[in-house]
Amino acid sequence: MSERHSDSGEQVPGRERRRFPGISSRAYEHPADRSALVALRKLSGFDTAFKALSGLLPERSLRLLYLSDSVRVGEQQFPHLHTMLLDACYVLDMPKVPAMYVTQDPQPGAMCIGLDEPIVVVTTGLVELLDEEEMRAVIGHEVGHALSGHAVYRTVLLFLTNVAMKVAWIPLGNIAVMGVVTALREWFRKSELSADRAGLLVGQDLQASMRGLMKLAGGNHLHEMNVDAFLAQAEEYEKGGDLRDSVLKIMNMLPRSHPFAAVRAAELKKWAESRDHQRIMDGHYPRRTDDKDASVSGSFRETANHYADSVRSSKDPLMGLVRDLAGGASDLGGKLRDSFGGGRQGPQGPQD
Repeated sequence: MSERHSDSGEQVPGRERRRFPGISSRAYEHPADRSALVALRKLSGFDTAFKALSGLLPERSLRLLYLSDSVRVGEQQFPHLHTMLLDACYVLDMPKVPAMYVTQDPQPGAMCIGLDEPIVVVTTGLVELLDEEEMRAVIGHEVGHALSGHAVYRTVLLFLTNVAMKVAWIPLGNIAVMGVVTALREWFRKSELSADRAGLLVGQDLQASMRGLMKLAGGNHLHEMNVDAFLAQAEEYEKGGDLRDSVLKIMNMLPRSHPFAAVRAAELKKWAESRDHQRIMDGHYPRRTDDKDASVSGSFRETANHYADSVRSSKDPLMGLVRDLAGGASDLGGKLRDSFGGGRQGPQGPQD
């Protein structure tokens, strides 16, 4: 890697981009990501179960699999990806550059897995889909996962999902496993929002990040797509009809490990325009040297404030109902009836 320097806010060699020496993942982590990890670790028996599972996880097998059946990125193989990986680690001041592999798969995708040392895997479908700046944001996204320590829990999620499939026929066995899988998926969806922010810090090109997410949704047809229209979809999705649509959104999301692409794009744009992002770009951000002193209760307060702000500003019908409940709204039955499309019509008018 290139020589590192200690002063914050310096530019990355070869391009007008800034780097962030000593940056802590707390700088870009979504509040729900941070608090969900804290909550997972506080689950009764989670640490014990996690340590037991760690010994069962086929990490060495995964490394051997990618080493033997994928292409390891380096100076002689996919050198342009190798340069981007080094650059992403340089920008985020990653202590150690993770190994990176390209695997044959037409489905666009990328992941960061591993317990002791994270590895980054990207598919050929993704490499063929994205241009250089879009790919830079994706690699920054995966390096952000590594810096946050997400790779460990991602590996556990993959393992437990596989276990759940194998024990589905056992009464109650699958319920216990799927309970943990559901909790991990909820956390992982939030961790994706954190990693999107890391990708923006690395690429420092919001339009490229937006294009990449749009391509994941609609393929390599940029001449047929428009970022502003794509973001308008996210706004329409948030407003989404009545309470039935709100429930359907939740049901559609539960089995997924990633948030929907349009929603991710809208979330990232909102963060890019925030004061928090601007402060990082100005060189004011938490350092890893201070991580040990970070307050757990402070993390929960920040998350609570985030959710309170989200409820206040959300246009989703369910969130509107939550606001009404919090405000002690009168005629709640009438509001529920109207939200679900109205009551039966009787001779004297609407009836519940």
